[in-house]
Amino acid sequence: MKALVIEKPHQAVMKEVPDPIAGAGEVVIRVERVGICGTDFHIFEGEFLSPYPIIPGHEFAGTIHQLGEGVEGFGVGDRVTADPSLFCGRCAYCLTNRGNQCENWGALGNTVDGSMAEFVKVPVRNVVKIPDSMSMATAAFIEPMACVVHAMNRLQLQAGQSVLLFGAGAMGLQLVQSLSRLGAGKLTVVDVSDRKLELARSLGATESVNAKSQADALAGRKFDVVVDATGIPAVIEKAMTHLGKTAKYLQFGVTPKDAQIRVNPFDVYHKDWTILGSMAINYTFLPAFEWVKEGRVQLEPLVSKVITLEETPEFLAKPKDPELLKVQIRIH
Repeated sequence: MKALVIEKPHQAVMKEVPDPIAGAGEVVIRVERVGICGTDFHIFEGEFLSPYPIIPGHEFAGTIHQLGEGVEGFGVGDRVTADPSLFCGRCAYCLTNRGNQCENWGALGNTVDGSMAEFVKVPVRNVVKIPDSMSMATAAFIEPMACVVHAMNRLQLQAGQSVLLFGAGAMGLQLVQSLSRLGAGKLTVVDVSDRKLELARSLGATESVNAKSQADALAGRKFDVVVDATGIPAVIEKAMTHLGKTAKYLQFGVTPKDAQIRVNPFDVYHKDWTILGSMAINYTFLPAFEWVKEGRVQLEPLVSKVITLEETPEFLAKPKDPELLKVQIRIH
C-alpha cells in the first residue's frame, strides 16, 4: 500500500509498505479522510515522543476492509472512525480511569503506524460506526473533538465565567463552540487573523482581539478562565498574566517537548490559581461522537483545504499558512 512515512525529523517520504493484516480482535480500515494535526507537525519536526520511522495520522475515517478473528458486530464496508488511543488497560492509571496517562501509553500515528496510508489496523474495541448522514470529513474530526471533551471535563467550567482563549485555529474554534455550549459568559478570543476571529464570533465568541492590530486591547484585564490553544511559549507567558483571582488556566496547545515558560509561584499561591493540562483523549471518544452526531458543533466549516497523500510531504515541510484551519487528506 501507499503510505507517508516520516523516516526521521524533517524527512517525510511516500513509500510502498506492506498492507496491514488484521489479527484477533482487530480490523483493517480503508482510510478515506485524515486530518493533519499540530502533533503531526511536531512529529515531523522531531518535537514529540514518536519513534522513527513512523506513519503518522490519528484523525481519520473510512470503511472496514478486513475483519480479524473473533470480531463481532462489524462487517466489511461499514463506515467507521476510531479512537487512536492504545491504553494497556492494566496499569494503575488505566484502572483508575486515567488512561491518557497510561504507563505504557501509545496511540496510532504517535507511537505506532497510523492512518496517513491506504489502510490502517485498529483494535476493534476502538472502532465506532458512523451514520450514513455523517460525512467522512466530519467523522475525521471526532478524534480532535474527543481531545476537546477531555479538556472540558478537566476544566469544569462554571456557568457565566469569563473566558479568554488564545488561538482561533481549528482546535481553538472547536474550543469556542464547546466553551459556549457549556456556559461561558464573556468569551474573548485572541488571534492574528481577522478571518479566523470573524469565524470565532460566528461560532460563539462574544469578543475578538487581533494580537497584532489591537495589542493593547487586553491591557490590565483579568478573566476567570484562560485557555491556550497555540502551544507557543511566548503566548503562554502572556496568557497567564490575564488570570484573575481564583482563576483556572488550561494548557491545551501542544508545545515542543523542551519548551519552558516563566511563572511567578507567589501568584499561584497568593491568587489561588489552578493550572491544568489536558493530554489527548481520556475515554472521551464516544461522548465526542455523540456531540458531533447530534449537531452540537459545526466542523466541516473548519476544513480549509483538502490535499492528496502525495502532496502531504511537501505540505509538512512548508512554512505554516496562518490563515489555514484544518487541512485534511483525501486518500480514497
